[in-house]
Amino acid sequence: MTEKNWTSRAVTAEGYVAPGFEAVAAEFERNFTDRQDVGAAFAAVHNGKTVVDIWGGMAAPGRPWQEDTLQVVFSCTKGLVAACMLKLIEQGRLDLHAPVSRYWPEFAQNGKDRVLMRHLLSHRAGLPGIFETLTPADIPDHEKMERLLAAQPLASDPNAFHCYHALTIGWLAGAVLRRIDGRTLGRFFAEEFAAPLGLETWIGLPENEEHRVGTLEIGPGFGPWDAGQTEWQKSDRVLKSVWGNPPLFPVEGELAWNSRAYHAAEIGGAGAITNARSIARYYSCMAMGGEIDDVRVLKPETIALGRSELSRFLDPYILELMAYGVMWAIQTPQRRFGRLPDAFGHSGAGGSIHGAWPSHGMGFSYTMNQMRVDPEDARSRYLLERLEECIART
Repeated sequence: MTEKNWTSRAVTAEGYVAPGFEAVAAEFERNFTDRQDVGAAFAAVHNGKTVVDIWGGMAAPGRPWQEDTLQVVFSCTKGLVAACMLKLIEQGRLDLHAPVSRYWPEFAQNGKDRVLMRHLLSHRAGLPGIFETLTPADIPDHEKMERLLAAQPLASDPNAFHCYHALTIGWLAGAVLRRIDGRTLGRFFAEEFAAPLGLETWIGLPENEEHRVGTLEIGPGFGPWDAGQTEWQKSDRVLKSVWGNPPLFPVEGELAWNSRAYHAAEIGGAGAITNARSIARYYSCMAMGGEIDDVRVLKPETIALGRSELSRFLDPYILELMAYGVMWAIQTPQRRFGRLPDAFGHSGAGGSIHGAWPSHGMGFSYTMNQMRVDPEDARSRYLLERLEECIART
């Protein structure tokens, strides 16, 4: 990675904190003094009302994180695509139990006619990666990725049906959506969710917003995708297809996720660009049954379907227990989304966390720009603990 000229420092949170939620801001500040965060934002929306909207640190070398800073949020994108697919289900245009090929005939190639939509939307499609050799320049080309996935046979390795589909789930869902609706994934989300809810959230960022995006950096714990692996693991075709074709987070050279090409692309598995306040509002809406400020985007029964478990597995490659509804991640003993059992949402690579607590009508989002490899990242965990404590006292 290019050498950075920023350093962690004591930070006073800027923004808004409602009375009774001061402990969240204090914990946010400790992320900088005690946990060496670089730049970040945190927001929480309780029953439709903002209770926390804070930010601090550096968005890029020489540029402080500001109220209008945007950030790539990686797999948080999947939690947005979930709503798009649920919208199609609610409209009667998509059936979870139908073959994928009903909507995307080309997908039936090489025996994939038996893959159902519920498999595709819960990381059970058997297509966690692409086997044809890719370069970083291929990632923004969703149409090419769709063609490759349509032609690729299902993996012969059973692990492929019980592992995280890091990028492919976005291309697969986007392909189905476009064939049903005609709109691209980015346009569908913009028109059906971002505009009605007033979100500054894009899957495919307009060029005139580019100047607001923070710069990602690789932080502690990151190494080559195959670092520390045995020779057997390095030769595992499925594992390499998910994380090493091409390497998603190379530690040498410029990070492609900071490029305009990646920001402009509709990368449905990882490419959304947004801010914490928008995602907190989005998830508060979902926590309240699909309506906020008299704007309804989904029905309560659709939300309930979306968070109903379709899959649960221990990923054999990253050794993490995962559970999914319709693309939304649901709570596991790891408690990524805090301690409430009804929580759902989606995390993002490097440490961001975004989700909903339906029992409290709460949506929350932590975004940051220093990526770390830590499944129990203390930066988000302690923020959610303080938020839960504050809610319990209100």
